Amino acid sequence: MSNPVATLASSFLSDRVTTMQESQTIAMAKKSRELAAQGHDVINLSFGEPDFQTPQYIKDAAKRALDEGFTFYTPVPGYLDLRQAIVDKFKRDNQLDYKPENIVVSTGAKQSLANVLLSMVNPGDEVIIFAPYWVSYLEMVKLAEGVPVEITGTLENEYKVTAEQLEAAITPRTKLIMYSSPCNPTGAVFTREEFAAIAEVVARNPHVHVLADEIYEYINFTGEHVSLAQFSEIKDRVITVNGFSKGYAMTGWRVGYLAAHVDIACACDKLQSQITSGTCSIAQKAALAALQGGRSSADEMVTAYQRRRDLVLEMAKDIPGFIMPKPNGAFYVFPDVSGYFGKTTSDGSTIQNANDLAMFLLNDAYVSSVDGEAFGAPNCIRFSTAAADEKLRDAFTRIKASLEKLK
Repeated sequence: MSNPVATLASSFLSDRVTTMQESQTIAMAKKSRELAAQGHDVINLSFGEPDFQTPQYIKDAAKRALDEGFTFYTPVPGYLDLRQAIVDKFKRDNQLDYKPENIVVSTGAKQSLANVLLSMVNPGDEVIIFAPYWVSYLEMVKLAEGVPVEITGTLENEYKVTAEQLEAAITPRTKLIMYSSPCNPTGAVFTREEFAAIAEVVARNPHVHVLADEIYEYINFTGEHVSLAQFSEIKDRVITVNGFSKGYAMTGWRVGYLAAHVDIACACDKLQSQITSGTCSIAQKAALAALQGGRSSADEMVTAYQRRRDLVLEMAKDIPGFIMPKPNGAFYVFPDVSGYFGKTTSDGSTIQNANDLAMFLLNDAYVSSVDGEAFGAPNCIRFSTAAADEKLRDAFTRIKASLEKLK
């Protein structure tokens, strides 16, 4: 029998929220916590969160900010000194010239992405999304009443979309292209040559802008991070989003930013003024200290991430049916696990898809992951490698043992 109270309550909700999908990464983390609360030793590899503490010098800056009285409202686009530090960062790390008026600081890179989409996309506008993609891209585009157009990179090309695929997908209704590099979930990193070809396509289509998500910029094992905005012929049509959560282990501080043509930056400023206003004053001062402190702490973490990646790749060699390219950035592995579809568990259940397999691993091995459907890759599962070495060893030992039970 249906619950009349629940039915009555749901009738008051908007279509935009009732049709929106819950973030799968957050949903899986919730299930993991429920099992852990029941006393199970769950290893959570579902969440994209560094296991490192925020560096001490950043914490100290936050404490000083409190003592110095930074407890009032902040300017909507961010403190000027932080925006100038971001300008300096772009010059130092990316050889890109901006001014503070090109920068908008937001409550996390996720808000920066949403600001751009809500500021630029009209109902019916098409937004090309490189797949596999971060779980929130699709729902953000729908929230902006845009039409998501997925183009999928092949396993053979490390899941990277080619310029030829992009050109074939562009129509007169295309407003934006959206991607991440290094990529969540695949760890793929676009090369300079690949971006040069993509830049040529964008240059030939002046009605198209690009939303480049570079939140994993510092977690790059190739030795070179390339920003699409470095191609001068399209720089003014590239909006670059970044933040502090991954490179500086500042997930809870919620500070992100974007760099864009001043007209787009002003639009995002205007939108943000009506939703959240300025980002937390203390968090901004911590972010300023992070940039002023350089990259040494970030580089130390990257060394650990690369070691952990190599550890997982070595262990995965002994797991038949895990097919995956070597990730060159971020902190994930993203194996194709379709070889397990159709296999049967000890209780007679059949593994129909990646979600079934992820749930089997959670309930049998007590290792949480996220199925690839949420990332636009239904044959895959994402495992975070942002966990301590011993936890990763334990997790993949359990995974191998559980998969061996399938018949």
